[in-house]
Amino acid sequence: MNKLKLSIATTDYDHFRDFRLGFVNAEGIDHNWLTLGHHEVFARFTFNREWDVSELSFAKFIAQVTREDSDIVGLPVVCSRLFRFSSFYVNKNSKIKTAKDLKGKRIGSPEWAHSAAVYMRGWMHNDVGVKLTDVHWYQAGANAPGRIEKVELNLPKGMKLTRVADKSLSEMLASGEIDCAIIARPPTCFLEGHPDVVRLYPDYLEMEEDYYAKTKVWPIMHIIAVQKHILDANPWVARNLLNAFNESKRRSIERLLDPAVSRYPLAWLPTYARKMRDMFGGDPFPYGIEENRATLEQMLLYTYQQGIAHRHAKPEELFPKGVMTNIVV
Repeated sequence: MNKLKLSIATTDYDHFRDFRLGFVNAEGIDHNWLTLGHHEVFARFTFNREWDVSELSFAKFIAQVTREDSDIVGLPVVCSRLFRFSSFYVNKNSKIKTAKDLKGKRIGSPEWAHSAAVYMRGWMHNDVGVKLTDVHWYQAGANAPGRIEKVELNLPKGMKLTRVADKSLSEMLASGEIDCAIIARPPTCFLEGHPDVVRLYPDYLEMEEDYYAKTKVWPIMHIIAVQKHILDANPWVARNLLNAFNESKRRSIERLLDPAVSRYPLAWLPTYARKMRDMFGGDPFPYGIEENRATLEQMLLYTYQQGIAHRHAKPEELFPKGVMTNIVV
């Protein structure tokens, strides 16, 4: 039997490494794997569907999968996940001490359908009491001008969003043109030690541990998407891919936990990894629907509230039917 040839595009993650390099195989599949920067992967897949299987921003994935006649479907495979209380950067002159002080302020993010910002805007709106309409939102490139929105939006009524094409968020935050930036990576002005730019929550680690303990939400940033016509013609592909991704991740975590084989030259990393394993109930980086239900439901609510999702979907609607049956790990 000839193997099905599939193209796959992702960033170079350790938990995908064994699958990508062929140490783990997806039964019946011959893959051609491209490793590219995630912004390039997102744009090329979103605009042109250049490969069969792709990493995709979770927010952008939800925008596309909730269309009336969506041509993609997800796998419950997490590429990237991070807590995001570290992602608030403020100008000290704006006198912002907590998220409640962001009411009436000017806040920027690189795109509206930017997963890190979606989580924190949703937290502000639902938990803090700073509603989407209480803020003047700005959109600009993180450290360089020119970043554009990649998906269609239906912004909530009464919300103000200004797009800035000729400046970066880093420039605007340093100059005080915006009061805060919610951004996935530290802006240049912060990294270069600008005296006015600080993290709103320097104690973010403790906040994030407490948040997870209370909510069981472990925010997903990027997920795996598959072109729907592939699965329509070959329904078995979803499960076989999922099995390979799971085995690849298992091997990656095994390396992290074992100081004798860790790929990373950092003292005490295996000790910290074991702590994370125990904190997350045995699997520090879970795939699957039930394992991530609280996170999936939260993101589906937030993207709907923020005009990114076309409808308020349920987690099961994102993935192929029956894909989690008798899962092998």
